Amino acid sequence: MQSLSTPVTTGILLPPYTLDTAIQKVRIAEDAWNSRNPEKVSLAYTEDSLWRNRDQFLQGREQIVPFLTAKWERELEYRLIKEIWAHDQNRIAVRFAYEWCDHQGNWFRSYGNENWEFAANGLMAKRYASINDLKISADQRLFHWPQGRRPDDHPGLSALGL
Repeated sequence: MQSLSTPVTTGILLPPYTLDTAIQKVRIAEDAWNSRNPEKVSLAYTEDSLWRNRDQFLQGREQIVPFLTAKWERELEYRLIKEIWAHDQNRIAVRFAYEWCDHQGNWFRSYGNENWEFAANGLMAKRYASINDLKISADQRLFHWPQGRRPDDHPGLSALGL
């Protein structure tokens, strides 16, 4: 397993971002988060990355890993779709939705926006996330692929009307 202090450099897209590379960057992030592997996800961030996630403030990979571990222990059957909203140079804005259920079997769809700022090496240095949760019934779910990467033919947020 790769050390948390050793970033993955193969295939990292570097700023400044074009629309095409920004879209690729968003899909890479979506795929990583859908893996639900905290260590893998953390490697996309600088060692001293700053996060605001809802009402929590994190700094660095050492805080990201336990945060994501706890998140995915709490948010079962997690499936995420991200979509680019805007981009400029070393910044990308995305909107997203993810579905999950709690340990009591209650389903939720969480909606949000993220603002990302990247270091010159292509790792995310800042992540600001605003998220709202909507309780849904099981029959209102829209994300039905097997856990893991969203299939390429599965509709995105806009196609789903989200």
